Amino acid sequence: MTITITEIELSLVRLDLIHEFETSSHRKSHLDHIVVRATASDGTVGWGECASPSDPYYCSESTESCWYVLSEHLAPMVLGRPWEHPDDAAALTDRLSGNHFARAGLDMACWDLYGQARGETLATLVGGTAERISAGVSLGIEPTVDALLDQVARHVGDGYRRIKLKCRPGWDLEPVRAVRAAFPGIALQVDANTGYRADSAEHLAALTALDDQGLLMIEQPFAEDDLLGHAGLAARLDTPICLDESITSPAVLATALHLGAADIVNIKVSRLGGIGPSVAVHDVCRAAGVPVWCGGMHEFGIGRAANLAVASLPGFTLPSDVSGSDKYYRQDIVTPPIRATEGLVPVPDARPGLGVHVDESLIRTNRLRHAVLKEG
Repeated sequence: MTITITEIELSLVRLDLIHEFETSSHRKSHLDHIVVRATASDGTVGWGECASPSDPYYCSESTESCWYVLSEHLAPMVLGRPWEHPDDAAALTDRLSGNHFARAGLDMACWDLYGQARGETLATLVGGTAERISAGVSLGIEPTVDALLDQVARHVGDGYRRIKLKCRPGWDLEPVRAVRAAFPGIALQVDANTGYRADSAEHLAALTALDDQGLLMIEQPFAEDDLLGHAGLAARLDTPICLDESITSPAVLATALHLGAADIVNIKVSRLGGIGPSVAVHDVCRAAGVPVWCGGMHEFGIGRAANLAVASLPGFTLPSDVSGSDKYYRQDIVTPPIRATEGLVPVPDARPGLGVHVDESLIRTNRLRHAVLKEG
């Protein structure tokens, strides 16, 4: 079957966070994401979400750069051009370099259209097998250790099965020890978001000190391009090293695995540029016996639904950052709302495609910018 997109509508939507979130680089109280509404020639509507950071801290992309790339490049490359599979739609934009977050927003919309055309959910289309996903939560840097312990207690009480703590130099061993002492049986990991340096003796000592805390993993301690630094640390520690920002393609993944830089891989649909590349990274890791889990970018319900579908693949053996959207937002833009029960989140199946319905009135209420792009 052939699908042709005739209109792409972009909405920059802001949702306030219930609780402010701080990483090694910055603190945020709200999220601005670009929602993509793609209309096919038969009137079917597909939805995608560009969950890029507002500022270029996590990666070189930002909300502004993604808006430009989507409106000036990606949309014109796809509008009016027929395709049979979402990978074919992605191939229409091959001459554009990088810009994975922008690509992911359009890619999700194409997969949503494809699923509706076939009458199948995204999870089924990609070969997912799980109906519920084991969910962990990611907790930011708090003003005090006591404030962090309060957050951990609340989420453990909600049934989440893994706690991830953001860390940075000076906020690492003390909070980890406090959480481990208060919750000795919880699955615990840390995420540095590239905040440490492999050439710093002080930083290496801090990371080494975490090695006896029974952590599931230490995630992305060094810069994304420092694969040798990660390989050296992995050889030095018993705690597994997980790569996030570094894994931008199956080719980079192959290099990281060859160097011994990654014991575990965090797969993010947005960072990899969409569903197809995410499935490809999963397949490489599964063949190599490397565990994977699904990371998140505080997605709204559209992106969260895509993450859950990908996380239903059989290689996702560790708890993923696919917690209920009510952890972050008082009201999401999809129905039914994505919720966790005893640490498990159902894979959406309310309709073909992404499996969720989008509340367009909430998009209009919360949007900051709007553009409609048409064929021709």
